[in-house]
Amino acid sequence: MAGLLRTVVIVGGGFSGTVVAANLLRRPPPGPTRLILIERANELARGAAYADRGFPYLLNVPASRMSANSAAPKEFLEFAQRRIPKVTGEDFLPRALYGEYLSEVLLAAQLSAPGNIRLEIVHGSVVNLRRIERHLPLRVELEDGRRFTADDVVLALGNPKPASLAAARDVLTHPAYIADPWTVDLKFNRSQTVLLIGTGLTTADIINVAASDAQRLPTLHALSRHGLVPPRQTPFRPDAFKGDGNALLLAASTSLRRLVSSVRLLAQEAEQMGGDWREAITFVRNMAPTIWQRLPERDRVRFLRHVRAYWDIYRHRLPPELIQKIDTLRHSERLTIHAGHIKQFIPRDDRIEVIWRPRGSQQLRAQQFDRVINCTGPDYAIARSTEPLWSNLVQCGLCVPDTLGLGLRTGPHGAVVDADGWPGPHLFYVGPMLRADHWEATAAHELRGHAEKLAALLATERR
Repeated sequence: MAGLLRTVVIVGGGFSGTVVAANLLRRPPPGPTRLILIERANELARGAAYADRGFPYLLNVPASRMSANSAAPKEFLEFAQRRIPKVTGEDFLPRALYGEYLSEVLLAAQLSAPGNIRLEIVHGSVVNLRRIERHLPLRVELEDGRRFTADDVVLALGNPKPASLAAARDVLTHPAYIADPWTVDLKFNRSQTVLLIGTGLTTADIINVAASDAQRLPTLHALSRHGLVPPRQTPFRPDAFKGDGNALLLAASTSLRRLVSSVRLLAQEAEQMGGDWREAITFVRNMAPTIWQRLPERDRVRFLRHVRAYWDIYRHRLPPELIQKIDTLRHSERLTIHAGHIKQFIPRDDRIEVIWRPRGSQQLRAQQFDRVINCTGPDYAIARSTEPLWSNLVQCGLCVPDTLGLGLRTGPHGAVVDADGWPGPHLFYVGPMLRADHWEATAAHELRGHAEKLAALLATERR
């Protein structure tokens, strides 16, 4: 078996795909291996997250906690310090710099790889996979007609596009509506009134862009169901809490209400002991996969309906300098945060009228905007995805959307569960849609762990 050429195809060259590839190059399978990394963009390790844009978008995690290598936890910090000597572990650095780091990680792994593995980088869009029989290789089909036969395929496609807002169906082609802020070069001017749909991380990014030029700063409004803005990051101790978390697991198996109460008590305990509530949130986050798997389906539904918005806000925090900018804009009334539910978008010449119902009110409110930008973040419900690859995989039964619209069903090591409920041994997924079975699967720390475990599995001889 060791003498046969084995082919591993990784679809997607962002964080997850790059880290899987780098780990396979460092510790490859024992026999001859062809590793093919397919990326639709012109550059690897970039994508929407780490693209080199005109504006320096910041990471929302400090440099000391962004290593892509668990064996070298300060690797990114050391890389950054070679570029910017004054950088500290608590600095929030540009995302484009992180993209450079990932490229260097892959190149270093490629240059030091043993002779039995060869990396091929292919630029193109994968539109379909075909499995002739369960235990036979997969055929990978690209949009331009190229095909590859693979013994193993890893889907590492990164974040999907934002959801299409139901209320926006009449303005999808209107010049004032931006369905995906990451596909355009945003420009503003002071005479504009702009509405941002959502109040999370994407909205914070767009506010940062808009406020970068005081002479062109528009009047900004942001609207979400709860009107919650992420709090600031602090230099807390991520490993402050120890223990097996049995109390949280017991609470999760009892009721969602008891689980929420337990987390609140944990945060209060952290502060009473002179610590930071973020320490408690990190402890809970590390246990999130086990907690999520313990929750009954009915409590998962209740969590998504009533708790998710609050968890996301406290879990995904912002750099202090960005929080300061948001606070300044709100104080000067250049930014207004609204809580409410959008009812309708109406095209009005070159503007869009937005009708919404403020939270806690029965009366509707209407206002016209020069720009309306969808900042609701990635849509993980692959059942309604317009991406050809996801549509084809669902249609042919190679993958199954989870019932809550969080991603796709996976088994051990990210093995993709098919329509028969069987986790195939040669098709894997790594990325944020693991949240369907793990809940927390979006941060570099979490995805790094999944990527390393998957690479270790792929490095073994399996038939």
